[in-house]
Amino acid sequence: MERISTGIKGLDKMLEGGLIPGRTYLVKGGPGTGKTTLTIQFLTEGVKNGEDVLYVTLEESLKTLKEDMSKMGFNLDDPKFDAIDATPVTDMTHNIFAGTFYETFGKSFEKLMSSIQDKVKSKHYSRVAIDPLTMLKLTVKDELDYRTTFIGFLKSLSELGATVILTSDLKTSDVEEYLVSGVIELKTLEVSGRILRGIIIRKFRGSSFDEQIRPYKITTGGIRVYNNENIFVE
Repeated sequence: MERISTGIKGLDKMLEGGLIPGRTYLVKGGPGTGKTTLTIQFLTEGVKNGEDVLYVTLEESLKTLKEDMSKMGFNLDDPKFDAIDATPVTDMTHNIFAGTFYETFGKSFEKLMSSIQDKVKSKHYSRVAIDPLTMLKLTVKDELDYRTTFIGFLKSLSELGATVILTSDLKTSDVEEYLVSGVIELKTLEVSGRILRGIIIRKFRGSSFDEQIRPYKITTGGIRVYNNENIFVE
């Protein structure tokens, strides 16, 4: 089965070659675990291959993100890297939401999903990321409405052939875990005053995978996964 690289060699090996294209995956973890960094590596790997990619940021401003990622060597100003700044601090969003203020569409999960679908149709993005989905979920009070809209959104992106990564924190990802094709969790443990980081694949439909928790580090060049090592807690 065809695979696409996440941009992280050790993670690709855990996935037995990479992600299955055209599906949606959830990356979950607590604050500071590297969810955004993993997402950016996934997208920039596509750019390296000549693909058009789309990133939607709902928490960290695009300006700050570009500054932080440039320190790791990731160029988010590449013409093939399109980004939508949909953070609350932005007065108006990217031109696909022209005339629509954040306060308006931020309260409408369905409207944002529809706008992203239209954007993907217009340019055929092979890779899409929404970071974090948590921010949108908080705007939807009815869980049934959220589930229905979310399922429709995943189906439409799958039909368009986009491979999607969503990020979420640990407390609000229950519904998504059932609906996506794969779940990757980033964990941190504090042992004797030292932080240990571990990555584990919780779910990966259509393939076998490494079920062990493996150590990883956030380096100046991004996330590095040590797929042949184990985490030992003394």
